[in-house]
Amino acid sequence: MSADGPVLPAVGVTAVGVAAVRAAESERAERLFTDPLAAGFVRAAGSRHRLDGAEGRGRHASLVAWVIVRTRFLDDLVLDACARGCRQVVILGAGLDARAFRLSWPDKLRLFEIDLPQVLEFKEHVVRAEGWRPSCERITVPVDLSEDWSGPLGEAGFDAGRPVAWVAEGLLAYLTPEASDSLVVRAAELSVPRSRLGLTLASSRRLQAWREAHPDGKSKQGDYVALWRSAGPEQATGWLASHGWQAEVFDMAERAASYGRPLEQDARHLNGARLVDAERRW
Repeated sequence: MSADGPVLPAVGVTAVGVAAVRAAESERAERLFTDPLAAGFVRAAGSRHRLDGAEGRGRHASLVAWVIVRTRFLDDLVLDACARGCRQVVILGAGLDARAFRLSWPDKLRLFEIDLPQVLEFKEHVVRAEGWRPSCERITVPVDLSEDWSGPLGEAGFDAGRPVAWVAEGLLAYLTPEASDSLVVRAAELSVPRSRLGLTLASSRRLQAWREAHPDGKSKQGDYVALWRSAGPEQATGWLASHGWQAEVFDMAERAASYGRPLEQDARHLNGARLVDAERRW
């Protein structure tokens, strides 16, 4: 890690790998998005997370495909919400998310980033050092999502009386089912009708296969599945409906194909991964 500023806690290291994927995708001629900040985050972390090149992409094909497709999906979701009048976006477990900087936002858009204090401290150090400027009003909320985060969010200026677009990208897999329920319920309680919720749900088959292959719970360094604690209910629409959300669930493979990126054989473990676009209707 960098000796020139704050160091990422262990829980934030996975965000560096995600940034590395976004940096590599941004260099492609036919990229699905552009993230000019991603490479800077990787450099600042002092990490060798390089997933470009044939060997790297082969070893990490499933992670690469998953990050690329979910990034594009959630970019489209929040921009569509804004086109429909939403002027608040909340990134839950923001990590090294750069949407506040890299997307074109409408006037008076307020974007809140919630994550652990140490993660946001590292991120702020890099942002200041690089001289990056957000394209909206960006507000950071340093709090542990396992604690009461709605209070700090309100104190930071969030208005529960106005529509909001929530983003929980690559987050729920690292939470227990109980914690995931709590997060989805809390977001619903803070959402008026026409609010949106973008989620990623991991493949339960992938998680089960990992547990069967690693009965002792041990794994190699860099095995991100080892950190998963849940994969989300198989019947996601019913689960979300019970918590106040009307959801449309998309298959990862179908979305990848629709973006012109059909899954490669090495990414077959992504079968069952899902992308969710939900709306608060009542």
